[in-house]
Amino acid sequence: MASLKHNLWHYIGLAGSIVCLIIFVHEPSWPTPDKLLVFLTFIFMVLGQAQEMLKRLLPFVALLLVYESFRGLAHSLNTHVNYTWMIHMDYKIFGTLPTASLQNWLWHGHVQWYDFVFYIVYMMHFILPLALAIVIWKKRDKYYWKFVSTFIFLSFMGFLTYLMFPAAPPWMASDNGYIRSIVRVSSQVWASLGIHDFPSIYNKIAPNPVAAVPSLHTAYATLFVIFVTKFFGRKWGLLACVYPVLIIIGTIYQGEHYAVDAILGVIYAFVSYFFVHWLFTKYFSRPKPKKPTSVMLRKV
Repeated sequence: MASLKHNLWHYIGLAGSIVCLIIFVHEPSWPTPDKLLVFLTFIFMVLGQAQEMLKRLLPFVALLLVYESFRGLAHSLNTHVNYTWMIHMDYKIFGTLPTASLQNWLWHGHVQWYDFVFYIVYMMHFILPLALAIVIWKKRDKYYWKFVSTFIFLSFMGFLTYLMFPAAPPWMASDNGYIRSIVRVSSQVWASLGIHDFPSIYNKIAPNPVAAVPSLHTAYATLFVIFVTKFFGRKWGLLACVYPVLIIIGTIYQGEHYAVDAILGVIYAFVSYFFVHWLFTKYFSRPKPKKPTSVMLRKV
């Protein structure tokens, strides 16, 4: 009977996985955390590990959704949008506006193959951290909650910055006449891919159009490399560096971020990693058991 029940869950999970795959392929949509969790639940039902997976990933995804809901409120709590600081910083650091330079070089009035590459990597924002979370759960389980805590701490650091310093991305600055004409390439690719959102919790959360500083896409990608290097060695870490490099070039070129946003994203990632590491070391690491002291017995 137990075996029959076990097999039944495998078949249900397999059927659910196929349905989800059909939805993702037939009707492409943004791979948001809640959709990924549903998809992964069916996958792990096939493996007979759905309950264990949910114990670990459900809090992670729930906290990400809480962060996203807060982020969506930030621009309504502080309506003073900054347009010029990022422009001045890019000119000061690079002598030019990297977004404009990249678009002069790469944008030719229509979507090219590399635009899809940049955009697909951009869409990995939630997929790769969740994938790494699963790998760490399976291979380095004792570090799992440290990993999750670092991503959550980073996210809420970003939220506080968005609250105190709402910042317009290059495409918005261009629309309002602060810089030369900038194309929002990501929107062009979105339309070319034919992506349509289907109902989900994430899609009910209002986006924040002025959350440019720092670039959390860059910050997440940097944190991804830090953890891959820490747990799986330098070779895998070097390979993982492809991800933030493409994110940085892609988000700047597509008009989503200034170069200084990406620089700050890298800084935020390292600050988050070292702070959470210090926090766990100081307050959550188990004290080493003391060695029993030998007692010298006197001769009576």
